[in-house]
Amino acid sequence: MASWSEFAADEPRLADEIRLLLQQYGPGFGYLATVRADGGPRVHPVSPVITDDGLYCFVIDSPKRRDLERDGRYALHSFPPEESDDEAYVAGRARPVTDPATLARVVELGRAAPQVDWRLFEFTVDVAMLTRRDQTSQPGAGRPQVRVWLDPGATAVSRCAVVAAEGRRGGRHGFDTRRPAA
Repeated sequence: MASWSEFAADEPRLADEIRLLLQQYGPGFGYLATVRADGGPRVHPVSPVITDDGLYCFVIDSPKRRDLERDGRYALHSFPPEESDDEAYVAGRARPVTDPATLARVVELGRAAPQVDWRLFEFTVDVAMLTRRDQTSQPGAGRPQVRVWLDPGATAVSRCAVVAAEGRRGGRHGFDTRRPAA
């Protein structure tokens, strides 16, 4: 499980492009998927905070917070831009932040309200994916270019899951698929 800073050091361009999509409307904005107690998915809008050190999210007392406390697996997807169908995706594990210095720094950056019952989570990165589509006259009709980064320390099982989902192998850490739209 790589930290955001480890991912960004390994693939700075990809990390910058994902950050831009997650922060395209100012503060971070995306959809957080968590695993419910029955194993099903739960999706909520969130405002992730990206720093040079990590990818964080303040989560209020809610079913999604209980999901993260029980089973830290998550997926974060960018909100779709108005002018394209580009998308960013990050998945890994969330863990509560308890270090007072980190808490203070991210509270200030994220402008977290002290009177709200929130908990700060750091999201590690097992998989990061960016999909860009060629701009054509019809949104979504362009050819997708998919770039995927896989944590070099991830297990073979999780790497195989992405292989099955993304297609042919290539690139330094995973896949760089350039395939025409169906």
